[in-house]
Amino acid sequence: MALAGSRCALVLFTILLMTAAASGAKLSNYYYYRTCPNVETIVRNKVNQIVTANRGMAPGLLRLHFHDCFVRGCDGSVLLDSASHTGEKDAPPNFGSLRGFAEVDAIKATVESACPGVVSCADILALAARDAVVKVGGKYWSVPLGRKDGFTSSLVEANASLPSPFSTFSQLVQNFAAVGLNAKDMVILSGGHTIGQAHCAVVIPRLYNFNGVPGATDPSLDPTFANLLRTLCPADQPLTFVGQMDATNATFDNKYFKAVQSRRGLFPSDAALITNSFGRRVVSIAAKNPGSFSTDFGKSMVKMGRIGVLTGAAGEVRRVCSAVNNNQAL
Repeated sequence: MALAGSRCALVLFTILLMTAAASGAKLSNYYYYRTCPNVETIVRNKVNQIVTANRGMAPGLLRLHFHDCFVRGCDGSVLLDSASHTGEKDAPPNFGSLRGFAEVDAIKATVESACPGVVSCADILALAARDAVVKVGGKYWSVPLGRKDGFTSSLVEANASLPSPFSTFSQLVQNFAAVGLNAKDMVILSGGHTIGQAHCAVVIPRLYNFNGVPGATDPSLDPTFANLLRTLCPADQPLTFVGQMDATNATFDNKYFKAVQSRRGLFPSDAALITNSFGRRVVSIAAKNPGSFSTDFGKSMVKMGRIGVLTGAAGEVRRVCSAVNNNQAL
């Protein structure tokens, strides 16, 4: 009976592989089983090297995947250099703040040396985001693969699609709903800020002349925390680096939600999470249950990773991530 069961399982597994390979219409955990079976190990090893050398690259790689998926879907468009028109990486929400482009190029080059022309940059972004989170303490999740790379990148679309750190709760819900993610996904994915970092430009409007009132501070900020932030962020120094966004300094945990509950979130969008009863409930659960948060984060990342994906013949596998295969971004 056990042998028969094993044979049935093997047959079923083979059918699943064949279906995934033939379809191209769906992402699959087995997409590279035949064409690049070691891709996950290759990417993980390279990400581990990168994050070991610079722990701050963990949030950089996570944010790259996020910013990719919210504009044109998860198609690697954020990686394209500007050519005939200005691309996403040069849009104000990205320019000067997105990090990890050189690191993704290095990961891609390592993958290409093992499996030339097989693994898309979009899939590398999805894997690198997961592996970076795991490297700094997050829980592993399976990443369905099979994305193809897109052919175009647009500053205008990035400006229109990316969530703003100044958004209200309802604005955040609408922004996430536009790409098929619900309010819980929005709150849980905001937890990625637990390994995030920030510059004073986003904090200063909350500390000085809030809402145009001379000397006013955002009342949603804890006063003691506001005093600390004023020492870190003088009003005339928006480019100053304020540092990590929770107390555990680039460790993936639920401390971000504890900070938000204590009115110590850096961004207005962090503070917005507890201005709504549903948001407060999700924040409270995540703050009390680190394991539950990590599990939910992986589930929401899988959902995000399916946004607008190109599969089959709809896209291509770029040879380098910064340019389409005719070497000119459209």
